[in-house]
This record gives sequence, C-alpha cells and structure tokens, in this order.
Amino acid sequence: MAGRPGMYRGDRRRKEDARKAKQEAKKARKAERNETGKRGPEMGEAAEAFGQGEMEWVWFSPSKGRTLTTSSAEAPLVPGIDDWTLVSGPPAQQS
Repeated sequence: MAGRPGMYRGDRRRKEDARKAKQEAKKARKAERNETGKRGPEMGEAAEAFGQGEMEWVWFSPSKGRTLTTSSAEAPLVPGIDDWTLVSGPPAQQS
C-alpha cells in the first residue's frame, strides 16, 4: 500500500491544476468582455430571444407538491389532481 498516498497526491494535484486552468479561462473571458464592452442581453431581451415573452400561468397542486406552467388562464386538466392554485400569471403589460 505504499504506492497509494502518491496516487492520492497526484489526483489532488491534477484536480487543483484543472481548477486553476478553469479559473484562468474564466478570468480571460471576463477580461475580453471588459475590453470589447460586450455584455449579455438585458433581462427583457433575453426572455424574448428565448421565446419566454408569451403569456404563461404557473399553477401549484398542494396535494401533489407539483407545479405546472400553462399558456392559458384555465386550471390544467390532470387526472387525479383537482386542487390547482394559481401561483403567478403573465407580467402586467407596460404602456
């Protein structure tokens, strides 16, 4: 069993090297974004880009501990679940 501790140190060293490499890559990406001034989309733009700007209602069933998202204001029809509670609806439209 004399060889085992060396393997463990090698594993730790490899993991640490991988962590450092990942951290350096992250720093490089962040520095590049700062130099170019490039940023991600604003919150509203991101939702529209991913098709999340539509009307959505979120329902919760206390008896099943389950949530469900629908595209209509009507409670979902799921066999065996009849206690749906509306948790959230679509955002208010801004004028």
